[in-house]
Amino acid sequence: MTAAPTIRLAAGLAPHGLRITGSFSPELCDGAPAHASLLCLVGPDGAAMWDAFRAAPESRDGAPHPLDRWSRRVLDTVAAAQGATAIFPFGGPPYAPFLAWGRKAEGARPSPVGMLVSPGRGLWISWRGAIALPEDAAAATEPAPVGDPCLGCPAPCLTACPVGAMGEGRAYDIAACTAHVRAPEGAACRDGGCRVRHACPAGRDAVPPRAQCAFHMAAFLAAHPPPSGRG
Repeated sequence: MTAAPTIRLAAGLAPHGLRITGSFSPELCDGAPAHASLLCLVGPDGAAMWDAFRAAPESRDGAPHPLDRWSRRVLDTVAAAQGATAIFPFGGPPYAPFLAWGRKAEGARPSPVGMLVSPGRGLWISWRGAIALPEDAAAATEPAPVGDPCLGCPAPCLTACPVGAMGEGRAYDIAACTAHVRAPEGAACRDGGCRVRHACPAGRDAVPPRAQCAFHMAAFLAAHPPPSGRG
């Protein structure tokens, strides 16, 4: 067995600013396609993904969910070239268990604020999809990072939210979060991304471009409109 399947996959993803962020050999209980011998999670390769997306027609056609539509087109094409299957974290229900896959593939774990944190990408962990390879590529799997990024960390994430929407042992207060982000005083979050994510010392190299942060924040607010009659 060789690493050829993952090498070919990485080569197919690279022109789109995407990379394999982790992989594992799924078991029946993992919820992967039955034919999958290796499940590869796919995420941004630094700022390159945003550049590739902004150059694509989906970013300019005015239709809803441009990044999801771009991701589906790109990953379906890349997967088909290898006789593989693309799976996405959107488009449900039902939804594929990406959070559980992230634990196996990238060594992700719950952070003090509840979001998953990974050794390599900190609180910026995200995926555009996954590729289920049908070949026996298990020998090419690299072990998931085992370091705990929270071990010995002073946990600046716990105090980074300007309105305390996230904290240790507390449920995420989405109403407080969205109200702040919409308000004039929430411009830093709205235009530059979540302050909690930025506070994490891990994954500094994974911070998205500012324009991408603003894009995701706008999509987040659109998905969580304010109560009727309020700003």
